[in-house]
Amino acid sequence: MNELIKNVKEWARERSLIKYENRFKQFTKKIEETGEIAEALAKDNQDLLEDAIGDDLVTSIILAEQCGLDIEKCLERAYNEIASRKGKTIDGVFVKEADLKNERTA
Repeated sequence: MNELIKNVKEWARERSLIKYENRFKQFTKKIEETGEIAEALAKDNQDLLEDAIGDDLVTSIILAEQCGLDIEKCLERAYNEIASRKGKTIDGVFVKEADLKNERTA
């Protein structure tokens, strides 16, 4: 994985994509790729889904790099937040305990 991340960063640098001012354009590209994930899911197309998830990861790596962030640290931070999170899965979506409590009091 580390080698692939390094290759994506190098690919993006060679194409002058790693510029802070391009971050909103890159975010737009990321949203486009997310739409392709939705399309692949709707079509139940595994090949298209694999490609779309890969493209989504590439756009995330580039966006993080444009913003001066390390993608691995971003992932580690997110995992550390969810690692001990309690809650339950409802209709295929994990709902954290705090949100379950808020739902009951609303």
